[in-house]
Amino acid sequence: MQFIKPDINIDFIGKRKIAFVASFALIAITIVSLIIKGGPRYGVDFAGGTVVQVKFSKEIEPGVIKKALKGIDLGITSVQGFGERTEHEFLIRATEGTEGLESLASKIKQGLESAYPDNKAEVRRVEMVGPKVGKDLREKALFAMFFAILFIVVYISGRFELKWMLSIIMASCLILTLYIVSRFGLSIPILILIALLVTLVLSFYLKLKFAMGAIVALIHDVIITVGVFSLTNKEFTLPIIAALLTIIGYSLNDTIIVFDRIRENSRKYHRQPYELIINRSINETLSRTLLTSLTTLMVVVALFVLGGGIIHDFAFALIIGVFVGTYSSVYVASPVLIVWQETVKKSKGKTRKTRRQK
Repeated sequence: MQFIKPDINIDFIGKRKIAFVASFALIAITIVSLIIKGGPRYGVDFAGGTVVQVKFSKEIEPGVIKKALKGIDLGITSVQGFGERTEHEFLIRATEGTEGLESLASKIKQGLESAYPDNKAEVRRVEMVGPKVGKDLREKALFAMFFAILFIVVYISGRFELKWMLSIIMASCLILTLYIVSRFGLSIPILILIALLVTLVLSFYLKLKFAMGAIVALIHDVIITVGVFSLTNKEFTLPIIAALLTIIGYSLNDTIIVFDRIRENSRKYHRQPYELIINRSINETLSRTLLTSLTTLMVVVALFVLGGGIIHDFAFALIIGVFVGTYSSVYVASPVLIVWQETVKKSKGKTRKTRRQK
């Protein structure tokens, strides 16, 4: 199936500077938002505490619910609507919860029904996570994303540049770096940031240009998705980490399609400028890229609209990921190859100039 003409020639690469500015602006907004808000808004999975989902038979205000539960020592931080407004469901978040789940659910129900006997309350869900467990889950989630990106770098290097040994050496160096730096007692996000910077530097010096393009695009996608969640004040929970890992896989799939065509065209049109080869490759794979994105988007939008409150944020993250992943395959991963090529040419030019002077 092809709804785009085979001979289409859109100048994607010619607009790469505009795309870079847009991407840098979005990343800057993400960083500013995270600094202002003191980091991501962690859900009970990562921050610890208690979440109670309650359904009422009639309409009720969040402030009224909080007032009714004042007698229960939970340390309630927020009460917010959940799902459709007509369903009268709310999520009650608290910082503490030392009671057993069953006794806590019973206490909450009694407290609400005694305060408002005409409005029947049904406790649908009670989740409790200790702060230590939440911290462990947070660290494991970060490591999961880092190692996903690391193994992708190894695969891309071997798959497109046939440099399996170099990619394995790089992976070993990264794991060793991570181990050494961790002995200094730095926080997990700082460790991951250092490891990613080392990955980019090694990719450049080992001339793993495809790996470099892929990793920059993946980091770009994750950061922007995190930024959207920060700006919309949505919580980071385990399902959102699953969504981010899904986005990494989806974006990579899209990037591989473009990279594969770039590699083929580099052999076929090796006399042409590299910019022209990359632009041709993007245009030739455009139909497949858009079809993949649209069909995926249809499913994810259906989940977002019809899936209910439980997977609402998960589906929202995937929607953002599909858009950003498609964009990054065209305007981030591929142009990074050109930046790499230009940097290498300048480096070679300086080396030759130095030799002539000697």
